[in-house]
Amino acid sequence: MRGDGFAGGCVSLIVLLIEIPVALLLGSASVLRGWDRADEQTVAPPVDWVPVLWFGGFTLAVLVIAVIFLYSAHPLAGAVQLLLAAVALLLTIHAWHDQYERAHPPPPPARAGMSHARSGHVTHR
Repeated sequence: MRGDGFAGGCVSLIVLLIEIPVALLLGSASVLRGWDRADEQTVAPPVDWVPVLWFGGFTLAVLVIAVIFLYSAHPLAGAVQLLLAAVALLLTIHAWHDQYERAHPPPPPARAGMSHARSGHVTHR
């Protein structure tokens, strides 16, 4: 049994209009969580998993909605949800990468000239 294309488009639009504010809320909450870290100490903090879990949960919810649409014979609505899930997955990976870089900063660069400096030996010509 095929679903009605108009009904699937309307339902897809309604779900999309619900998902947009949720995504904006997740993004703004993630940014606001990072504001208090502007003056971090020199010790690297541990990985903050909260933004990764928030975006991961949102991605999972979008995927579940896509499967429901595809199962109920609304392929266009399911395809739109799958595209949104792909974008949400990219945001989840980006959030994880940012947290990983924050928790594992690169080592400070070695000072140029310090490794070849001689202790107390000065040559005059």
